[in-house]
Amino acid sequence: MPSMNLRHSVRAIILDEEDRVLLCRFAFPGPAGTAETVVWTAPGGGIEQGETPLAALHRELREEVGLVVRTDPPHVWHQEVVAPGHAAGYDGVVNDYFLVRTAGFVPRGTLSDEALAAENITGLKWWHPREVAGYDGPELFSPRDLTTPLMALLASGVPAGPVPLGL
Repeated sequence: MPSMNLRHSVRAIILDEEDRVLLCRFAFPGPAGTAETVVWTAPGGGIEQGETPLAALHRELREEVGLVVRTDPPHVWHQEVVAPGHAAGYDGVVNDYFLVRTAGFVPRGTLSDEALAAENITGLKWWHPREVAGYDGPELFSPRDLTTPLMALLASGVPAGPVPLGL
């Protein structure tokens, strides 16, 4: 069986003092003549060659939302999605999520609007868990059932080991 080409990424569950979670809005163009797919997910991105996961997390948070994290946050969730086409050029993704607690802030990273657009990022928003749970619009969340692991994290705190997530 050939080895899988999976995109390894790190993401931060950034929670403020009101337990709101900061999410990035990704808009992926659909095939010609079809609507784009919009997904709200935790800030983060791919681990570059020779980079540790935590170094990648620190870099991505600076670039995307302007947050400088001075400690190494706990690893709370692990997600593997093997689905050709899920990430362009890959057989799927591996996302490791880390919990970052911070005071609320206005997100603005070091990347220009053009650079963010090149990464398909079209917005940033603080979401209250009730808003995520009650959302019934056309846009998606990643993971799709973000509410369940988010509510468990808020209720129980940092798990003993990373919780496996579905799509």
